[in-house]
Amino acid sequence: MKFIISSLKLQKAIVSLSGVLNSNNALPILDDFLFEMSDGILKVTACNLETRMTVTIKPEMMDGTFSVTIPARFFIDLMKSLPDIPVSITIDENTLGIEVSTGEGRYKMVGHKSEEYPKEQPLDNPVKWEIPADVIACGFDKTISATANDEDRPIMNGVLMDMTNEMLTFVATDAHKLVRYRRVDVKSENGASFVIPKKPIGQLKNSLANKADEMVTVEFDKKNAKFTFDDFSLQCRLIDGTYPKYNSVIPQESPNKLIVDRMSLVSAMKRVSIFSSKATSQIRFKITGQELILTAEDLDYYNEAKERLTCNYTGNDMEIGFNSRFFQEMLANVSQQEVQIGLTSPERPGVITPVDNQNENEDILMLLMPVMLN
Repeated sequence: MKFIISSLKLQKAIVSLSGVLNSNNALPILDDFLFEMSDGILKVTACNLETRMTVTIKPEMMDGTFSVTIPARFFIDLMKSLPDIPVSITIDENTLGIEVSTGEGRYKMVGHKSEEYPKEQPLDNPVKWEIPADVIACGFDKTISATANDEDRPIMNGVLMDMTNEMLTFVATDAHKLVRYRRVDVKSENGASFVIPKKPIGQLKNSLANKADEMVTVEFDKKNAKFTFDDFSLQCRLIDGTYPKYNSVIPQESPNKLIVDRMSLVSAMKRVSIFSSKATSQIRFKITGQELILTAEDLDYYNEAKERLTCNYTGNDMEIGFNSRFFQEMLANVSQQEVQIGLTSPERPGVITPVDNQNENEDILMLLMPVMLN
């Protein structure tokens, strides 16, 4: 069994799969890539029992039909060390010996039987959606920073995808911050929802890069979801449980509205937060008339900072504290020049939305809980 392929093409494929590999696997076979060859097509798979990812490649030449597993880290290191040249890979069906030939070089290793590799789990009567790749990438990109790392509430460690006949919604929250991203140009009569963990989201984001024109087929049942497009597929286990009723924490009305230049606010917060307490990252917002004053202090080291910004504010004068790191993460989700911050009281969350959203099909709302002022 033999095939010839560009080393760069193979390298890109296996590197894209490497994020699925775990450093400590319960099953030694999961330290390998699964290579399956038939009908002139090569399929390479990585699996960690929670996530299974496959890339399909067409070699320049292939002779035979076979499957074998190859030590992943060893193989990645070899492919990364090679220039962009054709490589010939020969597999001995009897000994599972693998030889990589590169003209003057010969590199040998031993594979393992593919029968030991975990099989892909079939989906049970799955729900099916067709979603543009750029919508999925954008939805995950804007929400993943709001996911939690909570062993007691694992349902909050992922992103909710909720489809109705009116819109597609992505939601993430860790109880301190919340991001809701909606698209009214994507909808389905097959209304349903699921929560996907953050690790496979990272893999999907990387694989969806430069795939804006692709359509992604999303299939899922109660336990697993599968994303398929072009030469790629990823199947992952979903987070079991009921997602929090996030709409109940979003204020319906915010009587106090602050509109400010986003980049000016980001730059000021970066400078002022240097002087904030490392334990709380607290920044104080003091809003009076058309003036926003940002202050921070670290009493342990006698550090303090103060910066003044012009703004457009309607409402009662207010002082409210926020975690500066969380606030900057929220602002990174916005590309518009100005943002509006809706405020109710110093004890109630602030609601951040972009001003003059140019895409009428999308809607993003970010909520941030305040911190108690010193």
